Amino acid sequence: MSAFRKSIVIPAIKIRQPIGEFFIAAISSHDLVGISFTDVREMRDSALDTYMGIQRRLSPARSKELQAYVNQYDATFPTAVILAVHEGNALWDEEKRTLTLSESDEIEFNKIARIIDGQHRVDGLTNYKGDGFEINVSIFVGTDIATQANIFATVNLAQTKVNRSLVYDLLDYENKRSQEKTAHHITLALDKLPDGPFYHRIKRLGTATSGRDNETLTQAAVVESIIPYMRWKSSDDRSSFFGGFFLHKITKTELERFPFLGLYLHEKDTEITKILLAYFSAVREKWPVSWDATDRQGNVLPKTNGFKALMRFLRPVYLHIVGEDIGAVPEQSDFAQLLSKVSLSDEAFNIQTFPPGTSGEAKLFNLLNDDVFPDRRSERQGLLFD
Repeated sequence: MSAFRKSIVIPAIKIRQPIGEFFIAAISSHDLVGISFTDVREMRDSALDTYMGIQRRLSPARSKELQAYVNQYDATFPTAVILAVHEGNALWDEEKRTLTLSESDEIEFNKIARIIDGQHRVDGLTNYKGDGFEINVSIFVGTDIATQANIFATVNLAQTKVNRSLVYDLLDYENKRSQEKTAHHITLALDKLPDGPFYHRIKRLGTATSGRDNETLTQAAVVESIIPYMRWKSSDDRSSFFGGFFLHKITKTELERFPFLGLYLHEKDTEITKILLAYFSAVREKWPVSWDATDRQGNVLPKTNGFKALMRFLRPVYLHIVGEDIGAVPEQSDFAQLLSKVSLSDEAFNIQTFPPGTSGEAKLFNLLNDDVFPDRRSERQGLLFD
């Protein structure tokens, strides 16, 4: 290791949690701005749809707002900025309880700390004109990019401030298998198949992708519609699964409620993808004009409301087709046969008939259900996800 050059020394406390050890400390805003950088997630290879980085793009409006805010007399950032530092650039002194962060031949001073969470706050501090603005930080030393992405997802997935499509996209870095990661990979497969109904229709990071003009769905909308098909209701059961064992054998009732759970547990992600392709190919065949008119104002079928209603409707349709053989992969023609009973025309998929929001989604689901399964109207509530 090359000799260290420019460095800062900060008092710190070592914290131990299930994820591992990290440090909490107070650091001057000047030093924080000086050592940190943002690794924005963006496409690095358009031919392969390869994305790198873990952060969302800076919002100019948010940055401008915070750059003004930091100079107010009562400015405060009470929550921690989370940083990741290469182990070769950090030295912990157990006796003095200090953490020395230093540049090296490989990493310059202004690249010592990657911001995992808090990039807008740090950017706001670039305009701070006073003295004595200390920031509390959590510093992870020597964590790989998968762990950093997992930390970002854990911090932000349950919040609305971060684009959820970006958070799901970061699951690419996760080493463990999970329902979220599986749904993410299935979503990417649907988006990449040239002859499929979703080819280049999904906004991978939740915002428009450069070079595309046909995107009507966000990755988050697709992922969050797939997950309920393979997730236990019980959080205890789910926690046990992620711990590497099952509490009990999956019952028929559970499979009926979560039809893709068995396929997921046996890592048959391809079969799940084939089911979705067959179903939505039948949808495209039934309503080709509305499905392909992605740029038509007010056309709800290929957009979020239409997609979510169709995903809800997939459950009763799929179970009707496969019967006792839950996990089987129906043909497109199997789905098309049932959809042929639906009376809706291409022209019906408009915001006047199906208003934006959950009311329009529910109305479409109910109309589909009533046409295909008229004898089940009284059971309709039992067909909905919790």
